[in-house]
Amino acid sequence: MVEKEYNIPESRKLEFKETLPSGNKIEITAVAFSNDAGGEIYVGIKNEPREITGIPENELVKLEEQISNIIYENCNPTILPDILIKKVEDKYIQVVKIPRGSLPPYYIKSLGKESGTFIRVGSSNRLADREIIEELERKRRRSITYDSTLVYELKPDELDLSSFTKLYQEKTGKKINIESLTKLGLVKTENEKQYPTVSAILLSEREIKQRYFPYAKIECARFIGTKTEATLDSKTIDESICSQPDLAVAFVERTIKKGSKIGRVYREERWEYPMLAVREIIINAVIHRDYSLKGKDIKIAIFEDMLEITSPGTIPQVLI
Repeated sequence: MVEKEYNIPESRKLEFKETLPSGNKIEITAVAFSNDAGGEIYVGIKNEPREITGIPENELVKLEEQISNIIYENCNPTILPDILIKKVEDKYIQVVKIPRGSLPPYYIKSLGKESGTFIRVGSSNRLADREIIEELERKRRRSITYDSTLVYELKPDELDLSSFTKLYQEKTGKKINIESLTKLGLVKTENEKQYPTVSAILLSEREIKQRYFPYAKIECARFIGTKTEATLDSKTIDESICSQPDLAVAFVERTIKKGSKIGRVYREERWEYPMLAVREIIINAVIHRDYSLKGKDIKIAIFEDMLEITSPGTIPQVLI
């Protein structure tokens, strides 16, 4: 007699497997759950007829690792299942919990997005057509920005936020802790585990930031004349992005001209360009650049006749 809890039919959020299925079946289900509302896969329970067959105790650890690796290596974006071991009727089963994904569409890597995106329809996995894939992509754009996506390879305590912590304390008079990092959106919880966001990595010191975003930097150059053939001075600014604006402004001040005008009592000094405006433009370039664009950086080019600041990306869309 199967316990009532395990005698319910398969559904949109529930699937039973007697053993680890061959082929792509378990990763297809993981993808379908992630593209929908999440779900659970019970391994060690036969579906038709419903019977708790169990998993040998000496195979539990190996099977758990096998399932985790299959889903991690074959699904894109990354899906991190939470696998629990339960004992039912003196037999062991594994419950593979798949969270609802925040970055749809999820698909099988080897099949590609067009042929590897699956959705859940009732108790079945169905291949998504182009319209559904486009809807999943719109859902992703509406629900989360790139800067808010999670970085699963790091734990919050591995971050080095020295510069940001100092700046935050100077501006607010408060110290940074895990609660404030969560309120600022730098750390988020998924599946009862905490992960840093892309924003937290960008605000980290050089070593961590370069590991994930080597292109999140500012390339500065002062050219001779009005073309790029000859360089008078240059600097690469690749520190934490909270430190980049001040360093970039310092480079501009060092390389542009500064004149003076003698008044009746005081001497009035003037930069070649209005520095308040230059600072504002540089800050906007750092804040609003699209960090999902790989291989592109912010550029500050100073010529004899102009100052040019280029930031990767387009004008952000306003969602109504």
